[in-house]
Amino acid sequence: MAVSVRLIMAALLGLALNVQAEKAPDFTLKSDTGENLNLEEQRGKVVMINFWASWCAPCRKEMPLLEELYDRYEKDGFTLFGINVEQNPEAAEKFLADVGVSFPILYDPESEVSRAYQVNAMPTTVMVDRDGEVRYVNRGYREGDEEKYRKQVRELIGE
Repeated sequence: MAVSVRLIMAALLGLALNVQAEKAPDFTLKSDTGENLNLEEQRGKVVMINFWASWCAPCRKEMPLLEELYDRYEKDGFTLFGINVEQNPEAAEKFLADVGVSFPILYDPESEVSRAYQVNAMPTTVMVDRDGEVRYVNRGYREGDEEKYRKQVRELIGE
């Protein structure tokens, strides 16, 4: 089945998709600490990229679970970029003040990175391997998906 058809079917079904590895689009975005972070500089690590918005109820539910993943696997060569897609970061900053996460939060107010990753569902989580290849795309979030994320992270760390 062609990759584009597989992507459409996965998006419609809200499934994780183990895609044919292709290079993850590079980006540099400003983080919540004010520094610019770049994906290419993470080469050698497994990177989870989570696109989210403060108005997205599943995103709000998922955020503490992402923090647990980050805490557990960071020492093993894993990092997580939470990319907020809202034009105005005020609501995101308020939400983050309440939740408190330690992984980097990046801002994509012009949706340039979101477009590069073809984000069409909230949240969307992309798993990038140590070589900078996209290996999994997860669209949406349902309770229990954190176990799927754990399996994907462990697999990619183990390679």
